[in-house]
Amino acid sequence: MSANEVLAYYTAPGPLSGAGVHRDALLSVPGDIPGILAAVQGILVHQDLAGVYGFEMPEERRATAHFRSTEPILGRVLDEDPRPLTEPRPPERRIACTCRTFSLVAVAAMRVHGIPARARCGFGNYFEPGWHIDHWVAEYWNGKEWILADAQMDPLLIKTLGFEFDPADVPRDRFVVGGRAWIRYRAGKLDPDKCGLTLPGEQGAWWIAANLIRDVAALANMELLPWDVWGRMPEPEDAIGPDLIALLDELAAVTADPDTAAEVRSRYEADERLRVPEQVRNHLRRRLETVIAAD
Repeated sequence: MSANEVLAYYTAPGPLSGAGVHRDALLSVPGDIPGILAAVQGILVHQDLAGVYGFEMPEERRATAHFRSTEPILGRVLDEDPRPLTEPRPPERRIACTCRTFSLVAVAAMRVHGIPARARCGFGNYFEPGWHIDHWVAEYWNGKEWILADAQMDPLLIKTLGFEFDPADVPRDRFVVGGRAWIRYRAGKLDPDKCGLTLPGEQGAWWIAANLIRDVAALANMELLPWDVWGRMPEPEDAIGPDLIALLDELAAVTADPDTAAEVRSRYEADERLRVPEQVRNHLRRRLETVIAAD
């Protein structure tokens, strides 16, 4: 695949990143990276960080965190407040979501403005000292190289977390993509018991492996929910045997480097252990769900 083909692929909307009938609404957002990030921050709020903004997230508003596609996410935003997406909503009226939603919508906005972009799954080490926390960011082409951008990091979160860098240019040692985390774990340089979430039982090598597979799917324009499970993705009780280790080593070697990451698409498309099926298991809801719902 040529460099131009790669950039074209990540500029076209994917199955989950297409804005559909709301494309014009995204086009009204400024076409520069800071403007896109600011607009996304003004319409979304992380469901578990409502307290930072001074309110408690009502349980009934959390359902939007399970929306997989950009079009219904923007639809809900505009149903609740039809003003242009450039006008920030009050935090308590923003759409509840996760870091993956921030990244997906930012990627969708970048693409409609002709900026090659993709979502990346991995770990941020700027949330809890000593921890690599499960996280998603966007990755965009600036004309010379791929740059990481954390669309969730608005001015209030930057101040609260002591964020020390530009969210439009996140250092790669601060957000570690799934493949890089796997390589570091295999080399004994990353403690798996500090990878995942700080909740009991929500960390381990299985989480690194799962995020690597999620990242592979995202590089093929299938940006699944953080709690979706499919294929050969291990769960806490699963042993990671030699065959899976060999597969993950191979995937990590390709995806850890942003310049070669797109090459994993052919492997994803040919391998049913990686390819997202029509239905996946929503771990939180404990049920199978259709990835792309019919109209």
